[in-house]
Amino acid sequence: MNALLIPLDADYSIPLQRAPDIRQACAEAWGPAQGESVAPLRALLGVIGAHEWQTKGIEIPEDSSSVAFDIGTGTGVLAAVLARRGIQRVVATDLEPRALACASDNIQQLGLASHVDVVAADLFPEGRAALVVCNPPWIPARPSSPMENGIYDPDSRMLRGFLAKLPSHLVPGGEGWLILSDLAEHLGLRTRAQLLAEFDAAGLRVVARNDVPPRHPKAADASDPLHAARAAEVTSLWRLVAI
Repeated sequence: MNALLIPLDADYSIPLQRAPDIRQACAEAWGPAQGESVAPLRALLGVIGAHEWQTKGIEIPEDSSSVAFDIGTGTGVLAAVLARRGIQRVVATDLEPRALACASDNIQQLGLASHVDVVAADLFPEGRAALVVCNPPWIPARPSSPMENGIYDPDSRMLRGFLAKLPSHLVPGGEGWLILSDLAEHLGLRTRAQLLAEFDAAGLRVVARNDVPPRHPKAADASDPLHAARAAEVTSLWRLVAI
């Protein structure tokens, strides 16, 4: 999905038939539009998801106003949303040089550099936080090119690494927020039972889950070979605490 670029008009509207209205979501994440542009589909899905959960009023845990981690930040959209929701310091991590450069540029343009630190790290930075968020690649398979690293997570390396290390990076009473599509389940690449078993193995308990149905054009495109899976796809925000 990072290889698929979506055109955006000067007001963030998508000049495509049956496209959803994402203008407010983009403005909340990226600030006022600066003219026509393009954006990766995966980044737009993250923006839409963040807007949906913000609209529904997801409660941010107490004391998370001090520090939060955004693991595998990518474009930096979640770090920006957290900073704009009042968190004083967000540490956004990634290993990909292009992702780090992209996130840093976006944070600078949004005027959030005083609240967001973009750092190179293999998943977690040093220390603990009251809120740790992660939106890992959704498909547990091997990418065929570097452009697909944002979509594919071979052997669920990032997902498993995040879950395994999360308890040791949470302050007492802190929460980990995992944003994950169930597309892999509909494609037969992972089961819900396997995901729940990963939570148990890491010593994590689910305290809440917020679901968002698909709103992207592919979900309504019956000609898409993956239409059935995309139409049934749900993206969830799993709220996890250490047992």
